[in-house]
Amino acid sequence: MTDAPIGSGDEAPSTAMVERVLADAAEVLIIEASVDELDRPAAARIVVSDRDIAELTRLLAVVDGGTGDRCLCLGWPTILVSDAAGREIARWTLHHQSGIRGLGSCDADLRDGPGLTGWLADRGLTGSREVQQMLARQAAEGEARRVQWVKAAPSALAEAAEATSRRESGAEERLADLVTRRYPEANERIRTLVAWAGFPPRHTTMGGTPWHELAPQRMLLAEPTESIFIALTSVSLAPIQLDGAAELFTSLQWTGSRRADIPESLRSLLIAHVSATGTDPMKFRMRHGYGTEQMD
Repeated sequence: MTDAPIGSGDEAPSTAMVERVLADAAEVLIIEASVDELDRPAAARIVVSDRDIAELTRLLAVVDGGTGDRCLCLGWPTILVSDAAGREIARWTLHHQSGIRGLGSCDADLRDGPGLTGWLADRGLTGSREVQQMLARQAAEGEARRVQWVKAAPSALAEAAEATSRRESGAEERLADLVTRRYPEANERIRTLVAWAGFPPRHTTMGGTPWHELAPQRMLLAEPTESIFIALTSVSLAPIQLDGAAELFTSLQWTGSRRADIPESLRSLLIAHVSATGTDPMKFRMRHGYGTEQMD
């Protein structure tokens, strides 16, 4: 490899740079691995030459000027460009199936990331397509879950919940204000929020709990500890409220700052409920939280 591959300096990325580099290419090796794993035997790889280089050039067109930044991940596949003498003249990595690094002073967005992904898959490098398909599934699952969370909100809060779930500016503050106005009586407000806070543990998808789903819990944490205990011990609680209480009492914010002893009647009720119906993560948190003293 040369000390300064073509297109690796201070010049901003551009499609013209891609074309200039690949015009001098005799062979392009594409390896389905990051730059630190190029020798991995199991990494799929293809060699591109002759007419296919022209097609690859078209698919590597970028948004001129680049992003002005560099992705923190290593990126893959890796594209090694060699001239007729076998000299490596460029080394690029693809990032998130939508960008490229190594072409100039910063990363650049591809103009046709899906097209390149399909082209690679047609030649046996299916990893990028599989990642795209996985991301699409995750996005669909996330959207379905978001819709369910909004539907789980009290009807009076639905519009504000929708805005909060979309991370609109100031939406959670407006939701909290609406909760206070709609439920001025503390017991009703706390029980309503506890029920809504019981949504996340029964709806698991990849990526953990979305930030907006913890909004009811954050509002509960703003309530006085004694008020929470009174609200949850003065009536019979529904299963969804027990779910929400269990999540509240095992949250880091509660265990890290409140350190208040849960009333024994409530603690026993939560242990029985989670032991009988809880998910494995709920049981784990119980064993390391409010259920510690009663577990082996």
